[in-house]
Amino acid sequence: MSSAKAAAPLELQALVIDGNATSRSILVAQLREYGISRVIQCSRVQDARARLEHTVFDYVLCEQYFPESGQSGQTLLDDLRRAQMLPFSTVFFMVTAEASYAAVAEAAESALDGYLLKPFTPSALFERLSTARLRKTHLRPIFDAIGEEDFEGAARLCVERFEARQPYWLYAARIGSELLLRLGRHDEARTLFEAVIEARALPWAKLGVARAQIEASQAPRAVTTLQGLIGEDASFADAYDVLGRAQVEMGQFDEALATYRTAAQLTPDSVVRLQKLGMMAHYMGDRETAAKMLSRAAVLGIDSKLFDYQSLVLLAFSYFDAPDRKGLERCIADFVRIRERHPSSQRLLRFENVVRMLQLILQRQFAQAVAGVRAMAAEARAPDFDFEAACNLSGLLAVLTNTSIDLAEAPAWIDALGMRYANTRGLCELMANACGACPDHAAAVRACLPRVNRAAEEAMAQSLGGDPAGAVRQLLEHAEATLNTKLLDLAQQVLARHAARLEAAQVAEQQDAIDALRQRCGHAAARAMLGHGGERKPGELVLRGGRAAPGAPAPRRRRPCRPPPRTAAAARTSPATPTPPACCGCAPYDYGREPCAKRGSIRQASALDGEKQASAASRQGSQRHASCSRGLSTTGVPPGTQRPKSRSRLRATPGA
Repeated sequence: MSSAKAAAPLELQALVIDGNATSRSILVAQLREYGISRVIQCSRVQDARARLEHTVFDYVLCEQYFPESGQSGQTLLDDLRRAQMLPFSTVFFMVTAEASYAAVAEAAESALDGYLLKPFTPSALFERLSTARLRKTHLRPIFDAIGEEDFEGAARLCVERFEARQPYWLYAARIGSELLLRLGRHDEARTLFEAVIEARALPWAKLGVARAQIEASQAPRAVTTLQGLIGEDASFADAYDVLGRAQVEMGQFDEALATYRTAAQLTPDSVVRLQKLGMMAHYMGDRETAAKMLSRAAVLGIDSKLFDYQSLVLLAFSYFDAPDRKGLERCIADFVRIRERHPSSQRLLRFENVVRMLQLILQRQFAQAVAGVRAMAAEARAPDFDFEAACNLSGLLAVLTNTSIDLAEAPAWIDALGMRYANTRGLCELMANACGACPDHAAAVRACLPRVNRAAEEAMAQSLGGDPAGAVRQLLEHAEATLNTKLLDLAQQVLARHAARLEAAQVAEQQDAIDALRQRCGHAAARAMLGHGGERKPGELVLRGGRAAPGAPAPRRRRPCRPPPRTAAAARTSPATPTPPACCGCAPYDYGREPCAKRGSIRQASALDGEKQASAASRQGSQRHASCSRGLSTTGVPPGTQRPKSRSRLRATPGA
């Protein structure tokens, strides 16, 4: 051990998080035998979170389940990544005895450095840790560039590594394609994905092609690509996520509901997928399914950053329809607690107000409810009053009308909301379904999209007729009246296209008008989607930047990416130079290694020691989670629904 310490300029640090004292002590002993001299132990998730918020560790080994507290290592990992408090240099392994399909799939989606199934041998642990550290060492320049938020430079390094076929070139290609998508270079990202497919037919690359097609406004092509991918692997959960996203964007809500239901069946404990299914069911009028799914999501992850608080609002609408007074009270209590943690959030304040209005209506306190709705409608032209808030207000107005409370201003409010946000078929249908309790309001929203399109067509005809300045002026008039960003963007495009033909003073004047109006319009959704736009997109590999989230404490120090010191024990169980193990012992996302000869694609790491266990557990439907306190099924899907047949060997799926 002393020689190992002398070889290392800095002491390596590891954190072991496990509620079982025996298991924890075994892991600590194995890590010290591996050459890590400083190992810190935590038995609770909250203690580990505090440690990780203030210290950078070289290795983190975390148990998946903590039955005493009802928490999970998965939630801890998601929280750390969302808060950008887990640096790229840290090797994060999940350790568990759970080999069910749901557990394996959930872990695969997290882009872990490794997933260890108990029991495992010290040699297997040493080999996996060495491989993970080696990958981070090879890719350190890329990670450093991302840490400095130099995404252009990081993408260039990824492409260079891919083209030169340097170690971990497939992993670098995946990171590079994500960076290109983030930079808006959709065609280049699609080309890189296709190059990966040509080299290795990997599912994540095919999924990336579909994502690039969606970003390039080619949703029908993406649907075709995804249907082919699902035909090859019906258990690829992220493919269903992206397919559902494309179907929502195209306004195919029936198909999207079926797609999200399948995704939730594949990973019944996925908070994100339960929310998507619940939201889609809500907008389709299936309030019973919506209540079950959203309530289940709240039980599993209301304190996780994966949880979208819009789910609580839609859950409150379902409780109102039930009617369930206690359910509404729980939603309000949740929002009171949440807003204590985020007192300055205008979004959460609007959410809480919507739920309180529903409670007042249910209590037949109509005067207070009407006053509250009028106050909310007064904010409808605010720059930060987004599509989500518009749908909630539309739903509230529909509820009021459906309870025989006639507001003279309601039709005008609905028309204003529709003219501002009904930019695409998907957006229009989402808002119309949000106020489905009042058919007249839904019809009024659907009538707004043709009016917006007509205004755009008239302006374009004027531009083609030789009067681009007049077309811009006409579009600005409509945009000022409606705050519609689609018309404003079209005015910007016409002005940019014909700027050379117009006088400089006129161009400057109209550009100033566009800039001023954009401040008033805010940032409206360009396409229909469920949930908040800031969450992880389906199939996306989350890339953490170098700046921590606001209010996050800075870690004490950042350690260099380097292989761990070698001890005599480690030398007996692994080769002299850490090299990627054979495919059947690979870790998730070690895309630079050779694929399995039998499958022609990278195998899931969790299959290392427990593939047969995972298959058997999947067939038996065993789940660690107990029934939630609200009396829902442990699977998170409606009773009697046929669950898709799982496969014993899982493909590596994109990271969270």
